[in-house]
This record gives sequence, C-alpha cells and structure tokens, in this order.
Amino acid sequence: MTAEEIFTALLESPGRDDPYPLYAELHKLGDVVPIGPGLMMVAGYDAISSVLRDPAYRVQDAAWLDRVFPGWREHPSMSMDSILNLNPPDHGRIRSLISRAFTPRRVAALQPPVERMTDELLDAMAIKGADGSPMEFMHDFAFLLPVRVICELIGIPDSDRENFRPVARDLAATIEVNIDEQTLARADVAATWLKDYFTELAARRRAEPRDDLMTALVGLCDGEDAQLTDSELLDNLTLLLVAGFETTTNLLGNGLSILMSDPELPGALRDGSIPAVSFVEEVLRYDSPVQATSRRRRDEAEICGVQVGPKDEVVLMLGAGNRDGRRFPDPDAFRPQRAVGGPLSFGAGAHFCVGAALARLEGAVAFPRLLARFPQLAAAGTPERRNGFVLRGFDVLPVTVS
Repeated sequence: MTAEEIFTALLESPGRDDPYPLYAELHKLGDVVPIGPGLMMVAGYDAISSVLRDPAYRVQDAAWLDRVFPGWREHPSMSMDSILNLNPPDHGRIRSLISRAFTPRRVAALQPPVERMTDELLDAMAIKGADGSPMEFMHDFAFLLPVRVICELIGIPDSDRENFRPVARDLAATIEVNIDEQTLARADVAATWLKDYFTELAARRRAEPRDDLMTALVGLCDGEDAQLTDSELLDNLTLLLVAGFETTTNLLGNGLSILMSDPELPGALRDGSIPAVSFVEEVLRYDSPVQATSRRRRDEAEICGVQVGPKDEVVLMLGAGNRDGRRFPDPDAFRPQRAVGGPLSFGAGAHFCVGAALARLEGAVAFPRLLARFPQLAAAGTPERRNGFVLRGFDVLPVTVS
C-alpha cells in the first residue's frame, strides 16, 4: 500500500475499527512517510518521541488557526486558551499552575476515593445485572468512574455529574480530523453550556471557597497579581473535564475488551500473577486511547532524513509507534510483563498528559476489583467502536456479570 492509501484507509470506518494492520503496512514504508504536499505521517517510536520532546515543534495554536480557518473565533468550541493548544511561554505558565493538582502525593491521596467510587459502581452493576440481563459497560462503569473522579477533583457537585457525558463527547469530537458543520455546531452548544456552568460554579466558589481545584484556580484569577485570565480558567477547566475522563473511559473499555478476548488473562490479573499496573501499561501500548496527534515547526528540519518544511503538518501516529517492533518485540502480542515499557499513549515532552498518573491509578484500581467482584463477567453482544481517528474506544460494550 502507498502512504496515501494507508492514510485514506485510516480515515474510513474499517480502518478506524482496526487500524493495526494498516500500521504494520505503514512501518514497511519507513519511520517518516510523506503523504502529500505539506503532510507526513511519523510511525517509528523513536522518531515520534524525538518530535514530541523537541521544543521547536509546536502544537496547533491560535496563530495556526488564523492561517487555516480565519473564522474560528466564531466557534466557542475552538477557544484556544487551554494547555492543549498553547505554546511557550503561556503553555509553561499555565501548566505549572494546573500541575499542582496532579503531584504524585496528591494522586496517591486519591486512591481511597477511587476505590470507594469503584465499589459503589460495582454495587450498582451487581444489582442491575443480578438476573443475568446484559448491561452496557461503557455507560454503567467506564464513563461513570472517570467522570466522578475528575468531578471530585474539580469540585463539581454529585447531582451535576451525569450531565457531562454528552457534553464531553460533543466537545471531544473537535480534536478529530475533518469534522463536519453539524459536529462543530453540537460542539459549540456544548462549549457554551459548559463555560456557562463553570462561570456560575466559579462565582459560587468565590463566595464559598472549598478544598477543591476550582477554588484553587479561581484564586489564581483574582487580585492584582492574577496568574490566570478568566478565559484561561474556563478553557482549562473544560480540558480537564473532557480529557480527565475521555481517555480513561477508553482505557477501561479497551482493557475489558482485551480481558474478555483471552480466557487466561482474567485469572492471572485476579490472582496477582499479572500486576494491575503492568496490565494497564500494556493496554495503553496495545490499544491506546489516543492514536494520533500533530505538530508543526517554523523552520526547515529533518526527521530521519525526511525534510520538514515550515508549516508542514507532522502527524504523529502514536498507535503505530506503540506497535514498533524495534521498541516492543512481537508488537502485535499482548504481553503485560514486557521488559521494555514506555508507551507513547500520553505523549512526551512539554505536552505530556498532566493527568496520566491519575488515569493509570483508575485503571489499576478498577480492573482487579471488577474481576474480583464478577468472576462470571462475560461479553453479551456485539460491541460498537466509536468512529474516531484520534480517540479510540467503544461506544457500546455489552456484558453480563452473573
């Protein structure tokens, strides 16, 4: 297959359902593969890692959108003040503030609440599935756990949390490629709703401060030495909410699918012969919740001997890098106790996912407790993959628990 044929196939439903044979074809063409004028895919692990860690490569920011989509400011969903869309110096300034909520000590302190929330959801699943009726794992568990955790961290009341799933799903669609006008319109409605919600919640926290992230960030917006603008506050709260459970939801669904496809894996995870942290790490490598990201640079350069021009779009195929046999021998086999780790699923360098440790914690807590509670857990119907190039997960994953 040619590079263009592979890229086209990855954008179509069969390729999105199972991109891994296409990644294998891509690896045959090299680490860096030009697709057409101004566009190239990077598939090699080392090449992707080097680009992610090189500060000369920049994310898509407001200046880039001004060139390619001058009307972007008319769309609330395309606001560009989150750390996902910022380059130095603003990226480092804001990231350093947000990172305070994700220190190793703070993440470790979240383990008891994550365990409690996991057990509460498993209790509800046990009641719902007691008669052997199928239930939908993505809705009944994989969405609810991460959203409860990130809402707990931010300080969103329990009564409001169920409202965020459709909002977050509509907003997450904006990071996919070639979104249509209907998708963008839904994302704009979702962004407006969410910013109105956070504006009102910020006002409440100013009046009645609490021990949560919202109160801490609101304090950084106020006073003569304010370190965040209101727009930066709202955009980064939106990012934390969406990214805080969107990728973890996919991690949980992808991991359970793998467990149900191998009859020996559940027992090994249940009895501890496969450590939960090792299992989560291999899920991240084998079926990454995030499959791709992109970068640009302002000057001429080379990646593995391939020329990169200013403003060229460099598509970093994270899912392909995680299947690079030079880094991970026998890359298409699921091996939870590999000697070499380090999947690219959370990125690398300055834009490494700020919530990576929290996502890993949720997975490491959830899978063993799920299997211990439901020894008879089994697939109960046809799963449905979400139709995404960037984000990979399930829309529907039916199971029975008894």
